[in-house]
Amino acid sequence: MTATTTSQFATPFAPADSTLSNYKRKHIPSFTWDAHACLPLDPIVPIELLDTYRAGNIDYVCINVGMDMNSVAHIMRVIAAFRAKIAAHPDKYMQIETFDDLAKAKKAGLLGVGFDLEGSVMLQDMPEMVPVFAKLGVKQIHFAYNRNNSVAGGCHDTDIPLTALGHEIVKAVNASGMIMDCSHTGRQSSLDIMRASSKPVVFSHANPKVLGGHERCIDDEQIKACADTNGVIGVCGFQRFIKSANAPDVPDMVRHIDYLVKLVGVNHVGIGLDTMPSVKGANDFPDGVDNGYYWPKDRGYGPDAGGAAVFDPRKMPMLADALINEGYLPDDVDKIMGENFIRVARESW
Repeated sequence: MTATTTSQFATPFAPADSTLSNYKRKHIPSFTWDAHACLPLDPIVPIELLDTYRAGNIDYVCINVGMDMNSVAHIMRVIAAFRAKIAAHPDKYMQIETFDDLAKAKKAGLLGVGFDLEGSVMLQDMPEMVPVFAKLGVKQIHFAYNRNNSVAGGCHDTDIPLTALGHEIVKAVNASGMIMDCSHTGRQSSLDIMRASSKPVVFSHANPKVLGGHERCIDDEQIKACADTNGVIGVCGFQRFIKSANAPDVPDMVRHIDYLVKLVGVNHVGIGLDTMPSVKGANDFPDGVDNGYYWPKDRGYGPDAGGAAVFDPRKMPMLADALINEGYLPDDVDKIMGENFIRVARESW
């Protein structure tokens, strides 16, 4: 592969201004966890994009390594490239393999990095594939990316139940040390997964539908079912799902956090920003696949739809302080910023 340099790539966020660089923190959470982020699924991507999360004092981020439209070969190349690049920077990042690695990375001042899969097509209808991906660093999985497949229903398709194969794969996920996720999943399939799972289930990046309004958001029944598994809903910082007029900012995040806390309690709320930096020359959508199928225009997607700005991960310290200012106790802020997802990881990994 031709060597590339980071100067060839687009900046994912605006340059840090004095507000960010000179910010004085009031409360430092015990651990800050971002349950889902996206780097372009291309081996050319510079892993230094993760420095944005380090700048936000994030201790652990889970990054996507494949979706339903990506082939197994594509996903394997991405995993191999990301793992190698993380290992090449031991002064900044640490690949998280076990639960104990979270504390090791935190103590060493490193950004812990895990992988997630968005969908189940890459499992090739084989529950036996789940532990294989787990050994490669995949710590979290949901079963459908917006559209139905042989395992589960997607949120932008006919609402179907979890299939018999899906029930078998839930068991495999529970047994293999992954976090069971229901983001992007259809309503009925998500409820079925939460009934079937023996471990906590999360929505790693999803917002309450009553506020976000979008079909990709989740309703109160789904939120309560997630909490009933002792799971966590990660508030997503994506404009289209948070329903903000401009790029989502701290008050937008607080609004969604407040709603969830009032509905299911502080023990079941976290953060999953779903940031998506663009990279010049990178292509994570396979040739010949219709992106309009997975991101349908009639559901508010496409280049003319707008609403694709994201919350800046560098503002995570400001979010923690805003929750303190809203009257949240420090221990409760710690839960929202990371301890709740740590609980799920402890039970699942």
